[in-house]
Amino acid sequence: MRTAIVVVGLWVGAVFASGCGGEAALGEECGEEGVQDGECEDGAVCGKPDDGDALECLKVCKEQADCSDAQECNGVSGSDVKGCRTK
Repeated sequence: MRTAIVVVGLWVGAVFASGCGGEAALGEECGEEGVQDGECEDGAVCGKPDDGDALECLKVCKEQADCSDAQECNGVSGSDVKGCRTK
């Protein structure tokens, strides 16, 4: 009986953990600049939000109007898209 409880607990833990991985949301850390699929949620690209080295998911933009007033729409290295970055 105890073994069955442990097995069920491990299975539930594995299911829960698999739901925690995946694509990062806007503003969250990501790992490879210029990558969209698998790195960031839909509509986002992994890039540098400012002059630093940190990478995070940026909103994809086509023109300045797609970004907030505090951001500017600029190209993202390693991709053919632009992202909203801090001015």
